[in-house]
Amino acid sequence: MKRAAVLAVDGGGSKMDVALLGRDGRVLSAVRASGASFQPAEHEPSVVTLRRAVRRAARRIGIDPDAGPVAEMGALCLAGADLPVDDHRILAAVRREGMAEQLLLRNDTFAVLRAGTEADWGVGVVCGTGMNCTGVGPTGKVVRFPALGAISGDGMGGGGDLWVEAIGAAVRARDGRGPRTALEAAVCAHLGVRRPIEAMTAVHLGTVSERRLLSLAPVVLRTADAGDPVAAAIVDRMSEEVVTLVGAAVRRLRLVRHALDVVLGGGIARSGSVRFHSHVRAGIAEAAPGARVIVLHAPPVLGAALMGLDRIGARRAAATRVRAELTADRFT
Repeated sequence: MKRAAVLAVDGGGSKMDVALLGRDGRVLSAVRASGASFQPAEHEPSVVTLRRAVRRAARRIGIDPDAGPVAEMGALCLAGADLPVDDHRILAAVRREGMAEQLLLRNDTFAVLRAGTEADWGVGVVCGTGMNCTGVGPTGKVVRFPALGAISGDGMGGGGDLWVEAIGAAVRARDGRGPRTALEAAVCAHLGVRRPIEAMTAVHLGTVSERRLLSLAPVVLRTADAGDPVAAAIVDRMSEEVVTLVGAAVRRLRLVRHALDVVLGGGIARSGSVRFHSHVRAGIAEAAPGARVIVLHAPPVLGAALMGLDRIGARRAAATRVRAELTADRFT
């Protein structure tokens, strides 16, 4: 095979999914690689991760990545594409790689939105390792948020903030600065230590991996669902940030009274946490009474694939086919 029709990429802090498609929507190859933030400080390692993943996907189906572009259209949805300056930086790097003849770059929130609804507008929220939101109006107007942490006014984020809050709450509970909480035992059990201060020390010394720390997020959600007030307060703050983002997007798009889809993607959104989802749904219902909340269970790379097929003018049947084929099972 000389090349694919579409190269689809969804990249975030925890993973990067790459798929190569035929013009008919058939999934030719699908691979999962480690995460890449594409933040300025991690730009080069992120590009290397992307390069290796694309080359691996191409070689699986007999495409020589050294012989030219592996696809006609490349649709890349990346967590680090937050500002126009990021878009220029990342696009320039990808063009130098020569992965595809044409390129489309979007933030990963666009992939969540496109994958989660048949409409070409609405609101997409990523609540995974980090948190971000994009709104698209029926006229095509786009609302984006910087998602750069405290310097861009962000509140409680995703899993990357949950583990920090959980360890901090456990330490405060044990040394008397805060109320007692089931997180004391839950955090220690998960990290294999006896006392919260040992968990704190491991983070301080860098002896515990980021992946292990991020895996604390489900622990916090379960502890909140079990009724622990400290864990519940942490989850409520995160839920409120989701509602705040959605509310700001619909107000700026003048869609408060309109029927629209709000798609939630990412590991936190897929967790099934009763506390998280009840608070998010109640808050969104107040902020946008006509909103339908959808939890995306398909891999977000599906959204990038659909964007790529849109750009090459593929038939409707191609979208139907890729929705059926590009499932989470392709990456397990």
